[in-house]
Amino acid sequence: MSSNKTVPTKMDPSAFLEGIVPDRRKADALELLALFQDETGFDPVMWGPSIVGFGRYHYRYASGREGDFLATGFSPRKANFSIYIMPGYQDYADFLGDLGKHKCGKSCLYVNKLSDIDLTVLRHLIRTGLSDLNKIWPVTPH
Repeated sequence: MSSNKTVPTKMDPSAFLEGIVPDRRKADALELLALFQDETGFDPVMWGPSIVGFGRYHYRYASGREGDFLATGFSPRKANFSIYIMPGYQDYADFLGDLGKHKCGKSCLYVNKLSDIDLTVLRHLIRTGLSDLNKIWPVTPH
């Protein structure tokens, strides 16, 4: 069976985020770092070269495939921020309508800049997504 390509690394998340340009994008990334730490209570861990993750969970599917993955987090991609906050099997339409300008993937949001969204709604989505994930696969700090 194949294993996850995205795994925790020893890279320092703060150092990674300090390297982001332009400065406005770096400021948004550092704000997300503080927001996720505040809402999760977890220390950040780099997953692969570009995802800042908070918490982790171990999954085991009926097929036998199993592994570990970040519980929540974000990645400052070139075009936008990918925000991994939804377990992928819940309907958060009620919250998303109040979030502001974003695009939605199966388990993540795409946001151009933080000023486009309501950070109170984002905080609520982070907490709700973690709680829903924890009901299926227990979430641990690391």
